[in-house]
Amino acid sequence: METARCRAFLAAAETGSFSKAAEALSYTPSGVNQLVTALEKELGFPVFRRNTKGVTLTENGEMLLPAVREFLRQEDRIFELSAEMNGLLIGSVTIAAYSSIATHWLPAVISAFQQDYPQIRIRLMEGIWQEVSKWLDDRAADIGFFSYQEGMPYEWIPLAEDPMLALLPKDHPLAGAEAYPLKECANDRFIMPALGCDDDVTALFAKNGIVPNVQFTTLESFSVMSMVEQGLGMSVMNELITEKRICDVVKLPLDPPSQITLGIALHSKADISPAVRMFLKYAVRMLTKKAES
Repeated sequence: METARCRAFLAAAETGSFSKAAEALSYTPSGVNQLVTALEKELGFPVFRRNTKGVTLTENGEMLLPAVREFLRQEDRIFELSAEMNGLLIGSVTIAAYSSIATHWLPAVISAFQQDYPQIRIRLMEGIWQEVSKWLDDRAADIGFFSYQEGMPYEWIPLAEDPMLALLPKDHPLAGAEAYPLKECANDRFIMPALGCDDDVTALFAKNGIVPNVQFTTLESFSVMSMVEQGLGMSVMNELITEKRICDVVKLPLDPPSQITLGIALHSKADISPAVRMFLKYAVRMLTKKAES
């Protein structure tokens, strides 16, 4: 199976378009189309449905995608290992992360890493817990930065404990309290991020046997803060999300106190490329020091 055909297939699958895939690969759209068509002939079945808006994977294409990703990952690893043996370090690192970690932690790590290894490409994808874990499962990402959940099928490197906070409007009856009783979420108008299924928050409620009075759901935590500021309700989120956000709300610790563990997840330390291994080394060293300080 030719590598060029597989890379054209992967690029088209990820972008949903032969034209966008061509831009990513520095090919022409017709060149990508020819490579994909050749791959389909080789396999004996179509991998895409083509229409005027772009391309979508067929069922067979969906089943093939993880195997193609792994095939290309292993080929890249061979080249990276040979470069390392020759005293060079090349390749790429694809990172999936919470938006809060991508905003507050990773830029410094990426900057330091790129200064020493400018030839290594960095790709950063931001998402909620479900998205980060899916990118890891599909091997679309090499490593993930998010929170620990029981039963995760990954190797785990803890970095820091991050406290959970209640965010209240300034005129909330409990705005002057020392802590916010978590049980009050069953009565207060609650705003839930992550499309109504924030894993960190839902795990907290499940642990304490609380059913929140959810009145609004959003995708981003930042929009939640703005809604709280306007008095539409209250919410709960980890402290890192709120850092450096200019928002006129009250932030209180929870009663009982709660925190999440933020860290790094990957499939196997023994099976990562030299580039990913080196980035992991930088991230652990820099972020562990940051957490300690």
